[in-house]
Amino acid sequence: MDVTPAESKASYQGIKDWVLAHTGLKVSCLYIAQVKAKHGIIERECYNKAKSDGSKVPKCPPEKEKAIEEALRHFQMI
Repeated sequence: MDVTPAESKASYQGIKDWVLAHTGLKVSCLYIAQVKAKHGIIERECYNKAKSDGSKVPKCPPEKEKAIEEALRHFQMI
């Protein structure tokens, strides 16, 4: 049975679990989304964006960004 492209991708929870198991770091969905966007993986528009332009969004720290990139490579997403 063939697997669809959507089924072959890892879920956000799967990525979080992999990063925690292999690096001990806890990462948020926001950080995963930022790293995926950096690599051109954008599934859909975020539905819960801040309404004001002046809101601050935390940026993914370099060590967590590296760990998320490793997870994306593991799941063959990049």
